[in-house]
Amino acid sequence: MNLPPINPPANDPFPAVVDVVAEKFGDAETPGFQAEFAPDEAARAGAFKEDALSESDALQSTSDPSN
Repeated sequence: MNLPPINPPANDPFPAVVDVVAEKFGDAETPGFQAEFAPDEAARAGAFKEDALSESDALQSTSDPSN
């Protein structure tokens, strides 16, 4: 599994959370194991990164170039 790097900010008040998240990523690679993440751990892991298409991009992707 290609996991994103977990880069805490320089002034991170809880650097141990990075280690916990990294360990849970390793656990998540085990088939059948369901790793549970606390909301702050999930946010640190990038689970809430908004990378969806904008409405404009979505509309452009459905246009028919033959018309």
